[in-house]
Amino acid sequence: MKEKDMKRQEKAPAKVQSPKPSGEENRLFSAKNLKLLSRPFGADNPVTVQVLGICSALAVTVKLQPALVMAVSVIVVTGFSNLIISLLRNTIPPRIRIIVQLTVIATLVILVDQVLKAVAYDVSKQLSVFVGLIITNCIVMGRLEAFAMANKPWPAFLDGIGNGAGYGFILIVVAFLRELFGSGTLLGFKVIPESFYQAGYVNNGLFILPPMALIVLGVIIWVHRSFNPNLIEK
Repeated sequence: MKEKDMKRQEKAPAKVQSPKPSGEENRLFSAKNLKLLSRPFGADNPVTVQVLGICSALAVTVKLQPALVMAVSVIVVTGFSNLIISLLRNTIPPRIRIIVQLTVIATLVILVDQVLKAVAYDVSKQLSVFVGLIITNCIVMGRLEAFAMANKPWPAFLDGIGNGAGYGFILIVVAFLRELFGSGTLLGFKVIPESFYQAGYVNNGLFILPPMALIVLGVIIWVHRSFNPNLIEK
């Protein structure tokens, strides 16, 4: 009997133990999730790589303060619109998905605009219609279509925050340079010493004109691509 049992055990296929899923994938800030936040600052920047949201860079970067507020507004809208659409992705009929996405974005933009008017009315006046134009920003719609509709809520939220922050970072850099060299101030405070002006230094008025925003942005794109040869089109 023992010999028969041993033969049966030899013939029986060995049980293959499936590898236990590591906790890395389930962590809120796993390496994969952190890439969703970091990549828009580098190889996947929506402005320097995908060349989206250029109009805002021309319009709201004369001063640093409006650029900061615009950056925060876009981060809020992209993050929460991605989150909401991801939560609803399995219930949205494909034929009306664009309408649903626009409704979600428009609602969030209206909320952001009302908060700005209540908290920072002067900045809201400076931004004027450009906050409302977040609705038409290709970055927001692009992330909803490319990512939120196909991924779970938390990664979708991080993707929205990352792309909004990557976009806002470029706005802030452009505004920093334009206000510094065009007005000699940062956030309204003088940073260039009076002795410089007495020695003959003059603010460059070209920096506060819209064409300079495009020039500065073009230089940033050139520098970014020179450090990332893979982004250069053949």
